Amino acid sequence: MTRSEPIIEDKRLEPIAEKVRAGPPKAGAPWAHERLTFEDGVALYRTNDLLALGWLGNYVREQRHGNICYYNVNRHINPTNVCVAHCRLCAFGRDAAVPGAYTMALEQVFQTAASGYSEAVTEFHIVGGLHPDLSFDYYVDLVRGLKQRFPRVHLKAFTMVEVHYLSRLAKLPVREVLLKLKEAGLGSLPGGGAEIFHPRVRKVICDHKTSGQMWLEIARTAHELGLHSNATMLYGHIETEEERVDHLLQLRALQDETHGFVCFIPLAFHPANTALAHLPPTTGFLDLKNIAASRLLLDNFPHVKAYWIMLTPAVAQVALRFGADDIDGTVIEEKIYHDAGAQTAQALRRSELIRLIREAGREPVERDTLYRPVTRTAGGEPRIDTTLTVNV
Repeated sequence: MTRSEPIIEDKRLEPIAEKVRAGPPKAGAPWAHERLTFEDGVALYRTNDLLALGWLGNYVREQRHGNICYYNVNRHINPTNVCVAHCRLCAFGRDAAVPGAYTMALEQVFQTAASGYSEAVTEFHIVGGLHPDLSFDYYVDLVRGLKQRFPRVHLKAFTMVEVHYLSRLAKLPVREVLLKLKEAGLGSLPGGGAEIFHPRVRKVICDHKTSGQMWLEIARTAHELGLHSNATMLYGHIETEEERVDHLLQLRALQDETHGFVCFIPLAFHPANTALAHLPPTTGFLDLKNIAASRLLLDNFPHVKAYWIMLTPAVAQVALRFGADDIDGTVIEEKIYHDAGAQTAQALRRSELIRLIREAGREPVERDTLYRPVTRTAGGEPRIDTTLTVNV
């Protein structure tokens, strides 16, 4: 557990530390101390006192979760990489006619899901490109077909960007699109596509993608309909420290309103094979700084994830002492970041995740998508206590 006093070399962090250490949350309020401000957030990102920053992030993490680290047994499914957006940040999307483009028929999606079912997954994580020719019915039938075949598996599918595109494709309001998907079996939404909310950045890295304000509005609508979601921030490209903080505080403000975000995932930009390949990759220093800063600023988010696919398992382990309480899951087949040059494995077995967590000195707890504990039968089948309150 965290020692009682941090060693702070950067004096700009001292008033922040006083706020953070004011005490655990009070009954009926998400925080006991004065909230960190925009200026505090900028100071967090500009400090080089990484160990003090990490201490503060870990302090908050242990106040909330003690020594627990969550993981899940999940499977990624990407039905198509055909995409009309042509984002400069992306190495995954393709035009339909170019080599490497693919689109799965529904039966292929169902077969792919079944092929990764050997460890009795509890979640299918489904995202893809913005395909110009697939109908809205394809997506509804995809969700319904998966739910019929795998009724106990939670379907976390379609980013806010995809939902916005489906709304335009079907000529339906976002709320109706979400209601139809929910009726078909959609359980929650992933947090991708948020990138950086600031218009200056989006104009350069994803000019034809949903705006930051529309991303937030779709998340608000989903939460109002009882669909929880994650949230992300893509860092390490052209954004400034101020734009990172602005992004996080906009997420914090929406969470105050809806309480619908389950987890925040800082995503390290992988420039290889993108139109921004001239940019350097992120460093471990920046990766850990983002884990700690987001844990401190997002005081109303229950969970912060160290996504091992992007960070590497080694950095993800260290992140468990910098504010992260989750390491993601087995994944089984990851395409989006590997197309952008990720050198990590495309999957980790449940036993490997447990080993990583224990070597970091944390206690592994398997969870479902909504952070309810999962136990396993002697045969390996998952049991989820659905009577428990969602851990958000």
